[in-house]
Amino acid sequence: MAKFIFHRFLSLIPTILGISILIFFMVHLIPGDPAEMMLGERASEQSLKELRKDLGLDKPLYVQYGLFLSRMIKGDLGRALKTNEKITTEIIARFPATLELSIAAIIIATVFGMLAGIISATRQYSIFDYVSMVFSLIGVSMPIFWLGLVLMIIFSLNLGWLPLSGRLSYHISVESITNLYILDSILTQNWEGFKDAVWHIIMPAFTLSTIPMAIIARITRSSMLEVLRQDYIRTAKAKGLSPFTVYFKHGLKNALIPVITIIGLQFGILMGGAILTETIFAWPGIGKWILDAVYARDFNAVQGGTMVVAATFVFINMMVDILYAWVNPRIKMG
Repeated sequence: MAKFIFHRFLSLIPTILGISILIFFMVHLIPGDPAEMMLGERASEQSLKELRKDLGLDKPLYVQYGLFLSRMIKGDLGRALKTNEKITTEIIARFPATLELSIAAIIIATVFGMLAGIISATRQYSIFDYVSMVFSLIGVSMPIFWLGLVLMIIFSLNLGWLPLSGRLSYHISVESITNLYILDSILTQNWEGFKDAVWHIIMPAFTLSTIPMAIIARITRSSMLEVLRQDYIRTAKAKGLSPFTVYFKHGLKNALIPVITIIGLQFGILMGGAILTETIFAWPGIGKWILDAVYARDFNAVQGGTMVVAATFVFINMMVDILYAWVNPRIKMG
């Protein structure tokens, strides 16, 4: 197992290198002059020329990429052109918000998606099966921005049950340890902060979870149906084992591989694809920060933020591969 994990870590190096090349050159295709953005349209040509030289923008692209790569290896992603703040500082301040939202969304999607998939598979062609599959189809096809706005109108503006936006109410504070408010409030036993943080995350997390929930439900159903047709399941039933043992111990365990794949991929997508949800609910995460950087033509922030999101996605995929090997040891032998 240790050898398998070591090989997976080694495979990250060329992957991250390829991603860095793609991100760097694609970001530089964005039209606009960062020096002009920083100094304004009325800046003199001499000032623009000096700033381009200071930022290294007067050098050929391959030289700029080399500088970017060398800084990245040292953990330095440069400074944001708009705020002049270190990009690592900006990311550290916002990444926990996106991580907390993505974890909450994937937990909701996994619990309800797998439950719906398992019940649908064990009761194939029942009313529950038809209804859950229709809802999963709706979940995949429903635009997130539309759903988010509808939920805000119903549960915040009309019913007043849930807060409209943000991570905490203005009169609530949580001592920052990890910057994951729910975890920090538990660690500091701040139960008022815990309740407020959970109340604020319910609506954006549910909105973000709809698409992965629908996908997980459909994959779980199809994988379970395939497993339940196997001879060893019929043998287990013939032995008189309880339905719980047959479905969960013998059925679900062998149906987990494709489900784990989907959960891992969806979690990676949530980490980088929460831009719409963060924008609608004013969630101060990294997705909204990258979007604002694109609008401001802040090359350094865009490439630094995108690089972190891409590296996170790759790391999550590696963890999924390791989980495969744990669930099915034959995989690491291949």
